Amino acid sequence: MQNPSPSPSPSPSPSPSPATATGAPTNPSTTTGATTNKGKAPASAAQHSSAEASLKRKRGFFQKDLQHMMYGFGDDANPLPETVALVEDIVVEYITDLVYKAQNVGSKRGKLLTEDFLYLIRKDLPKFNRCKELLSMNEELKQARKAFDVSEENLATANDQV
Repeated sequence: MQNPSPSPSPSPSPSPSPATATGAPTNPSTTTGATTNKGKAPASAAQHSSAEASLKRKRGFFQKDLQHMMYGFGDDANPLPETVALVEDIVVEYITDLVYKAQNVGSKRGKLLTEDFLYLIRKDLPKFNRCKELLSMNEELKQARKAFDVSEENLATANDQV
């Protein structure tokens, strides 16, 4: 029985995947397919191809955000659409790969947690520290919102009693 060939890259050109060309991490199931993992269940390949199909439908979803980020890092205010598409492909592939790895880490517990992502980036100290900072800021904002909601409720009940 012959295994199916790997899925085509999301980029329209016949050249290798942009992330592979730049050295960014790639998802092993997209580059090697089922040929190297003969023991893998076909269901995981079906899930992966459906995920790729949904990614193709979302192309351009991050375009404006990436344009602003690229400008902030020194690119032109209106970068070429091809450049934005390439950066988006690289980012989406990196995030997808990270999520697959986090799912594998979290599969032992049966659910995906923030700590799974922190575990994966623990050796990349700038990313790890930035994530910890953003998570602590998020927690502070939650506490502030909670305190604000409680004070609003107290004010509303005080007005009702008067």
